[in-house]
Amino acid sequence: METGETTPVTNARGQLVIIGGAEDKEGDCTILREFVRRAGGTQARIVVMTVATGLPDEVGRTYTEVFERLGVDDVRIIDTASREDGSDPRALEAIEKATGVFFTGGDQARITSNLKGTEVDAAIHRRYAEGIVVGGTSAGAAMMPDIMIIEGDSETNPRVNVVEMGPGMGFLPGVVIDQHFLQRGRMGRLISALAQQPAVLGFGIDENTAIAISDNKFEVIGEGAVTIVDESGITHSNVGEILKDEALAVCGARLHVLPHGYKFDLQTRKPILD
Repeated sequence: METGETTPVTNARGQLVIIGGAEDKEGDCTILREFVRRAGGTQARIVVMTVATGLPDEVGRTYTEVFERLGVDDVRIIDTASREDGSDPRALEAIEKATGVFFTGGDQARITSNLKGTEVDAAIHRRYAEGIVVGGTSAGAAMMPDIMIIEGDSETNPRVNVVEMGPGMGFLPGVVIDQHFLQRGRMGRLISALAQQPAVLGFGIDENTAIAISDNKFEVIGEGAVTIVDESGITHSNVGEILKDEALAVCGARLHVLPHGYKFDLQTRKPILD
């Protein structure tokens, strides 16, 4: 591993459910069902964070209906439409009582601009360290690392200027996460993102697919797959030699594609096959 690279190991006691977007909300709801189960089942107290979306009422209502249909009686919506909302006493009280916090999709830049560094942000991180489940879909997945993809081109070859990076929310440091992965052809974007920061693991999560993380291991849930790019053993990269719009070369990276039921160890950076 090169100097400056980070290993994606978290000491938090809580769990993460990171969804690639477009998860089933009408059928078996496999992924959202697993989120509810991990958050306490019918005794769960769930806070839905709609900060990423421009349609907080509509999106909040959709998730409230799904969680209530799965048996959760206590579902609360928090919309931090401005940074001032990040110190709302009602929001802080709801988070204090929550067993699960769920971030909807939308624009991940809205999450960091409106929420990062606020009292609500600090409360969620503290409750996560105490053992609650934090979930997120689409934009709510992209924001999970300490450095996140803000935006970038899909269906393109890797180049440094393909993707814009910025500070994430830091629930899972040391990785890069991209969503809608297969559906939007984002392999080049993910490799480009890895080249810009010291993480060595990139996770591309397909739609209606999630990784559920606990104890530094994750399990894949859903109908698609998770593509893992591991650059810890690369033998060559031209990233220090090229201009921003020139093609990126990476040699010796490892690739794993894991469907439903497969597991991965974040510490050893290896699939769990036994």
